[in-house]
Amino acid sequence: MLLFCRDGGSPLSLVIGSLCIKHPNLFGGSEKLDVSWDKGLYDSTVLVAYRRPRPEWLPQQCFVLQHSVSPEIGVHGTPVDNFSRSGSGGVNLSRLSLGVDLNEPASSNWTSTTSIKFEHVNILSDDGRSITRDMEGFPVTCSGSTHDSMVVLKQESRYAKATNDSFSRFSMQIEQGIPVLSKWLIFNKFKFVATKGLKLGPAFLVASLTGGSIVGDMAPYQAFAVGGLGSVRGYGEGAVGSGRSCLVANSELTLPLTKTLNGALFLDCGSDLGSGRLVPGNPALRQGKPGSGTGFGYGLRYKSPIGHLQIDYAMNSFKQKTVFFGISNLGL
Repeated sequence: MLLFCRDGGSPLSLVIGSLCIKHPNLFGGSEKLDVSWDKGLYDSTVLVAYRRPRPEWLPQQCFVLQHSVSPEIGVHGTPVDNFSRSGSGGVNLSRLSLGVDLNEPASSNWTSTTSIKFEHVNILSDDGRSITRDMEGFPVTCSGSTHDSMVVLKQESRYAKATNDSFSRFSMQIEQGIPVLSKWLIFNKFKFVATKGLKLGPAFLVASLTGGSIVGDMAPYQAFAVGGLGSVRGYGEGAVGSGRSCLVANSELTLPLTKTLNGALFLDCGSDLGSGRLVPGNPALRQGKPGSGTGFGYGLRYKSPIGHLQIDYAMNSFKQKTVFFGISNLGL
């Protein structure tokens, strides 16, 4: 657990950190209960997961209740500084989901998860008020009200194989909105990620391709956001484009400098495939997003027992320079 609070303002709003409570034997039958809370300056997530023991040859069940609040910068955020950063667009998502995950028994290098969940998405302004339109007067939901509701059936399949000199990974997600009620969203959305890693002498090359598309009912916040760390570096979050479809290619070559420090060279490319105009309200056009872009640069990768630190110095198609910081697997 890591918690701290800065001086000034509301004490609760300035708390940053995480809290996790686990119970390994809730009712005496090896039932597991996990409760976690993650809090940032502008976002928070509460997750409750309950797992019942089942035979290994049957799908493992996990009942999940989750509530999150976060700014919707990828679609409604405003690109600034030649698209190298994204400012807040005054739109925030309050998402409540309730359902069950079924983890299928692993088969060879493949694993799969099926879930069905009810989701309720409420749109909030920066001061916490429910809104139906953005700052320019365009609807922010599919229903036209302050919220959207849907039942989503999701199937995710993952493949992973690794040797001493290479690895391959592939994942595919398919989501289907089920028309339980006439006003609930009906859509089909898919996304794939294919990654290949290969050792080249002392260096290691990693290349990946990410793509996706959505058909049917759609709210603006469901668009694929292109740009930012994990997408096209050198751009702000969603500053390349936001559309019904996307395609992003990443490549990175790392070279060892010391036992714990690697240097990296990278090249990222991404596009909304001309689908930005198909998003309700066309927020990408109103914000002047180019729809496609390229980012390249260099960085450092530091590995330690408590986590990984990533620092990237990137330049985008507009020759605007950006520094990205990333921390993962922090074991404090």
